[in-house]
Amino acid sequence: MSSSSVRILGIDPGLNHTGYGVIDAVGDRLTPVVYGCIHVPTGTLSERLGTIYRELAKVIDATHPNTAAAEVIFLNINPRSTLLLGQARGAALTCAAMHGLQVHEYSASEIKNSVVGTGRAAKTQVQDMMRRLLGIEGELQADAADALACAVTCAHALKISALTSRLLPDAQTGKKILTSRKSRRNAWAQVVAQRSK
Repeated sequence: MSSSSVRILGIDPGLNHTGYGVIDAVGDRLTPVVYGCIHVPTGTLSERLGTIYRELAKVIDATHPNTAAAEVIFLNINPRSTLLLGQARGAALTCAAMHGLQVHEYSASEIKNSVVGTGRAAKTQVQDMMRRLLGIEGELQADAADALACAVTCAHALKISALTSRLLPDAQTGKKILTSRKSRRNAWAQVVAQRSK
């Protein structure tokens, strides 16, 4: 991989099924490396969390991502389900952290908006967009599609952050920027001028 590329591991944690998706982001090009779903067998909670950790570790060891991304979870109607999901997510994020990966976190609406264009997109829309965007043919499991969507969202966010740092260096120094409509127009003019070179 070149110095301008990044390999991102997307994680869609779940106690029964944990989706994963690794992509390479090079400029505007996004390429799938591997994706799938960890099907967690029944057993004690600790055994199931251990399975998530071990299987995700195998994916990381095989693909060597630079960074990771996961969806933020919110409290739902069933507190017990939320607690179990949180523990599955904890096992996945711990695995990423133990492998030296920074984990970027995004809400479900941020991910859907990033890849589909609306924060209220259905799972089938996310699956369809991941097939189109990444050139995936054939079946794509919903959990794997969600993990890939998380990775794609991270790729978009990292690109915007890098562009902002390059074109607006004051953002790194803490100075107040883009406070007026005119200054925002000037920033976009810089972006357009940079892209046209």
